[in-house]
Amino acid sequence: MPSATFAGKVVAVNDEGFLENPDEWSEEIASAIARAEGIELTEQHWRVIKFMRAEYAEKGTGPTVRVLGKTSGVSIKELYLLFPKGPAKLAAKIAGIPKPRGCI
Repeated sequence: MPSATFAGKVVAVNDEGFLENPDEWSEEIASAIARAEGIELTEQHWRVIKFMRAEYAEKGTGPTVRVLGKTSGVSIKELYLLFPKGPAKLAAKIAGIPKPRGCI
């Protein structure tokens, strides 16, 4: 199983770089993943990341872009500005949760 080091901690990741164990996530790891993706996290990023983690904890999966845009308080247009490589997928990766269903 592949691993990666974020914020000085070695964590198991899948072939796409998503954490295998969401319980290993921390805000420091999130910041390190974001930096590796070329993103400096702002308050709006954190709003989406925390929403993603809450949805995952409640439903066992991360929300799609459509659900994110309707329920996170951040518009779809803004989501694409915050996470240009694909909002649901990239936000899930930074949030330490599995890739949402329907993401390529």
